[in-house]
Amino acid sequence: MERYTGFILILLFFAPCLKAQESVSFDKDTTHVSDDFAVFPDSLFAGSFETMSKKDSVGTTRKEEALKRNPNRAVIYSAVFPGLGQIYNRKYWKLPLVYGSFIGCMYAITWNGTQHNGYKKAYIDFNDNNDETNSWADYRPYTLPESFADWSQEQKTWFSGALKSKKDYYRRYRDMSYIISVGVYAIWIIDAFVDAQLFDFDISPDLGMRIDPVIYERTNVSSRSIGLQCSLTF
Repeated sequence: MERYTGFILILLFFAPCLKAQESVSFDKDTTHVSDDFAVFPDSLFAGSFETMSKKDSVGTTRKEEALKRNPNRAVIYSAVFPGLGQIYNRKYWKLPLVYGSFIGCMYAITWNGTQHNGYKKAYIDFNDNNDETNSWADYRPYTLPESFADWSQEQKTWFSGALKSKKDYYRRYRDMSYIISVGVYAIWIIDAFVDAQLFDFDISPDLGMRIDPVIYERTNVSSRSIGLQCSLTF
């Protein structure tokens, strides 16, 4: 009797578990199972995971699209008003460079234009033989007599040529200032276009250099040698 006592106790211990296991039955197509157990079909989870992945992909796509910039739009903005293309590309640090360059160009145009107009008027007044038009007196050097009647013909010829030379000098630099301004305007338009093209370009910060030993094999013109090779990783 004692021989079977352990076996009987084991059966009594596992009997409820076996009964519970037999009573649990479910259908794959339903979500209800006996004994208050709930099992959800695989299709429900599959649909949920698929929906979640679609939402994640849609959100990522929208985020990537929001980060992109239209190069044509950046060009139009820069052409309409300098600096708008840089604002559109979120390159705010370039605005001082944009407006600083244009302010410099406008100053050069104004300065050279004012000087040219002054020397031009003085040259015309000096050669019109009219004593009332004497704007040229403001440009008279101290080496010439203060009274115009005391000037010699050589002095008059020299001073007329000096006024003409100054007039042409400032006219040339005024025109060059206009050309430079157009060039600066075009440069900032191109800059906005390039920034828009490379706005979402992935630049990895992992820049390293590696130096390894290398053995150069013997050739017809050189013998075998040992050296170092340097490689850059981006």
